[in-house]
Amino acid sequence: MGKQQEIVMSGIRPTGFLHLGNYFGAVRNYVRMQSDYTCYFMVADLHSLTTHPDTSELKTNIYRVLSENIACGLDPDKAAFYCQSHIFETSELYLYLNMLAYVGELEKTVTFKDKVRQHENNVNAGLLTYPVLQTADIILHRASLVPVGKDQEQHLEMARNFANRFNHRYGDVFPEPKAFNYGEELIKVPSLDGKGKMSKSENQNATLYLSDTDEDITKKIKKMKSDSGPAEKNSAKPDYIELFFSLMQLVSPAEVIEKYEADYNNCTIRYGDLKQQLAEDMIRFIGPIRDKAEQIRNDEKYMKDVMEKGAGKARKSARETMEIVRNAMGLNYFA
Repeated sequence: MGKQQEIVMSGIRPTGFLHLGNYFGAVRNYVRMQSDYTCYFMVADLHSLTTHPDTSELKTNIYRVLSENIACGLDPDKAAFYCQSHIFETSELYLYLNMLAYVGELEKTVTFKDKVRQHENNVNAGLLTYPVLQTADIILHRASLVPVGKDQEQHLEMARNFANRFNHRYGDVFPEPKAFNYGEELIKVPSLDGKGKMSKSENQNATLYLSDTDEDITKKIKKMKSDSGPAEKNSAKPDYIELFFSLMQLVSPAEVIEKYEADYNNCTIRYGDLKQQLAEDMIRFIGPIRDKAEQIRNDEKYMKDVMEKGAGKARKSARETMEIVRNAMGLNYFA
């Protein structure tokens, strides 16, 4: 099978704001994939209902996630970029797959256990069967490649299990979905306080969002921990200083990084200058994405066109799959 024919599918939750970690960990790869593969990128609005049943902000969040991804380079003409709820076939396949999923295995899912702890007053069936819906999303397009981070590998393993169970019972319909990221190490962008990676929800002051103002970016970087500088030449950098250089690797020109490496090794580094430089480079990177996303978001007609175009492509693929599924299951009583 040629590269062009291979199908990639990935879901994006419409909660929170996209940040630097999302860009370098996922979106940048999506932009590369859309030229090499048949891509389906889905905004997972139904998934969000498991933990965010209040839908008053949902439209705003969907517009935000669509506009930010497009501003990062995702092209609605190349990829199918659509909302999960616009594809009704997903619900049908989800129902059939639920008949092949066992309560015991769903209760053991790490994310289910986590969510039960976080939302103990809202342990709904959707939360329990989240991996089943996720499987339906993936295999509805008969996708074989799924860009996922480490935290989603268990769900992908379950998707393989459900697809294989279906194939075993009803005949060979679905390929086995595999994790995929161009064979490169996934980039994890550290949070500005050095505690873990950037997160949509954990610590907003330690995360650089693609919607942050120039002032926000400068303020957050200036608050990062530094010290009085190295006491002797070529000494090892403490973690919190290494952090500045890790972030510069993402957005600063090579000669700038070299200059500050040399200043550090010569004990002449001035952290005020380093912070100012990093803030400027970060603003130069984030600013155009932020401004473009806002422009896109304010063009309501364009936003609707994007959703309709994406839904059209996704529905066509979904209808073809569901016809095969119903035939395989013997649910074609008019035939």
